Amino acid sequence: MPRLLALAVLLFAPAWSLQAAPPPKAEVAAFAERTLTGNCIDEAPGMAVLVARGDEVLYRAACGRASLELDVPLAPEQMFRIGSLTKQFSAAAVLKLAEDGRLALEDPLTKFVPGYPGGDAVTVAMLLDHTSGIRSYTDIPGMMEGPVRLDMTTAKLVDTFKEETPDFAPGAGWHYNNSGYVLVGAVIEAASGMPWHAYLHQALLEPLGLAHTAYGNAADGVIPGHVTGYTRNGERWAAANLLSMTQPHAAGALVSTVDDLLRWNHALHEGRVLRPDSYRKMVTPAGKAAENDYGYGIVAGTLRGEPALQHGGGIFGFSSYLLYLPDSDVTVAVLYNADAGRPGMLGTGALSRVLAAHAIGKPYPDKTAIQVDAAALREYEGVYRIDENAARVLRVSDGRLTSQRTGGLAHALIPVAPDTFLFGEGLSRMVLERDEDGRVRAMRFFPEDEGDGEVAVRSDEPLPAEREAVQLPREALERLTGRYSYQGMTLTILLEDGTPKAQLAGQPAFEIFAESPSRFFLKVVEAALEFAPAIGRTETATLHQGGTVMAFERID
Repeated sequence: MPRLLALAVLLFAPAWSLQAAPPPKAEVAAFAERTLTGNCIDEAPGMAVLVARGDEVLYRAACGRASLELDVPLAPEQMFRIGSLTKQFSAAAVLKLAEDGRLALEDPLTKFVPGYPGGDAVTVAMLLDHTSGIRSYTDIPGMMEGPVRLDMTTAKLVDTFKEETPDFAPGAGWHYNNSGYVLVGAVIEAASGMPWHAYLHQALLEPLGLAHTAYGNAADGVIPGHVTGYTRNGERWAAANLLSMTQPHAAGALVSTVDDLLRWNHALHEGRVLRPDSYRKMVTPAGKAAENDYGYGIVAGTLRGEPALQHGGGIFGFSSYLLYLPDSDVTVAVLYNADAGRPGMLGTGALSRVLAAHAIGKPYPDKTAIQVDAAALREYEGVYRIDENAARVLRVSDGRLTSQRTGGLAHALIPVAPDTFLFGEGLSRMVLERDEDGRVRAMRFFPEDEGDGEVAVRSDEPLPAEREAVQLPREALERLTGRYSYQGMTLTILLEDGTPKAQLAGQPAFEIFAESPSRFFLKVVEAALEFAPAIGRTETATLHQGGTVMAFERID
C-alpha cells in the first residue's frame, strides 16, 4: 500500500476500530456514573438508566427528581411513559396474531376496519412499517392543542383522521405515522376480540413477567411508582401538557421501567416472543421502509460498526430510548421524565449510544479541545456544497468554528486533532481535507461518527454575510411577548432579563435579534420572525425558515 494511501486510511478509520476488548463491569459502571452525573441537575427532571451485557447488569441508576413539586428523587425502579417504544410491543402483538392464524400481514385494513377510505389497498404490514400513506393524526392542525386531551374510543379516534387526504399512495413512500399504529391497535382489537392493551397484557406482558409495563391510562386507576412528567416554559420547568392516554393508543400509551425494558429486549431478541420468521420480518426493513431503516416498531442501524436495533419515544412530559446490540448482547435503556432538555445535555438517544459504545469497548472520542487560534480556524471558513439545494457553511464566530447546514442550526465545533472536529452537541465528526498544496478543499462529515463519511466540496461561493442586530427599547419587545399557535405547534415569545427569546414547545428557548421593530432573526438557525401589526399588540408571528413559511396566530 502506498504510504499516502495508508495515511488516508488511518485518517478516516474510526477511532473505535483500534479498540481492545469490552471493558470490565467496574469500568463501564464508573464511566456511566460520570456520564449520567454530568448530564443531570439534582433539582430538575432526571433519567433512569440501565446498561447490561447479556444477563449481567453493568449499571443501573437514576438522577434528578421524580416530582419537582414534592422534591422526590428519581429511582431506577420507577415507571415512566415510554411513548413510541410502545410500537414494538404492538407490532409483536400483531405478529403473534398472525402466527396464530387470526390475521395475515397481507390482509387489507378494511378486513378489520370496514369502510375505511382507501383501506382495501392498505395492508397490515404497511401500518407496521409506516408505508400506508395514511395521514398521521398528530400532524393534523390543532390536534395537539386541545382535542388531544379528550378521552376517545378506538372508533372515535379513527374518525378524527380517516377522511384526511393521504400523504401518498399505499406503499409508495414512507412517513412516520401515529395513525398507522392507532389502526394497528384497531387490527389487534378486531382480531383478538378484546381491547388492544388487554391483548398485549394477556399475550406478552403477563407471560414474560413484565409486571411493571402496562397501559398508562391513569383514569383507570392510580399507577404505583409513576413519576411526574415535565416540559420547558422558557428557562423554567412546567407541568407537562395535558393528554388523554386513550389517544396515544397502540402508538404510544404504555408505561414501563428500565428493568422491564431489559427483560423485554432479552425475550424479544432471544426468540421467546416470536418465531424466527416473524422476528426476521420485525427487524428487517423492506421496500420503502428500508430507505429509512425501519422494520416493525424497530429501527435497524449500526453503532460503532455493529448492528443496532433501537427506537426512541417522545410524549408529553417524557422521552425514552431502548437500544440493543445483538453481536455484543448489550442493552441500554434510558427513561427521562421531561419532553425537553437543557442546552448541552445529552438526549435519551445520544446518551444510550454513548453508554453502549463504551460497554462494547468502542467509545466515542473525547471532546477535549486542542489549541487552534482564530487565524488558523479561518482557513476552514467557506461554503461546502452538498448538492444544489444544500450546503454547509463553516464560519468562525466568537473564536470558535461553527457548522450550519442549510435550514439547520449552527453547531459549535471542537478541534480535537489537526483538521478534525467534533460537534459540541451530538456525536458527529468532521474532517477537513486538503489538496496537494495544503489548501482546504473539502469536508467529510460522519453523522453519529458512523460509516465512511459524506463528502462536500468547498465551493467558490462567498461566505454569507452575517446579519446585524439593532437595539430596541423594552416596550417595543414587550408587545411581542405571548403564545402563538400554528397547526398544533405553539411558539412562545418571552423576555428573560430583557433579552427576547423564541421557544417552540418541547425545544429550548433561543435568543432572537431585532433588525427592525417587527422583524427578528435567529443566529442558531437560518430563520426569521416577522410580527404584525407593526404597531401595538402583535397578533401574528410568521416564521420563515428554509423556504417554509408558518404564520402563528396569537392565542394569549
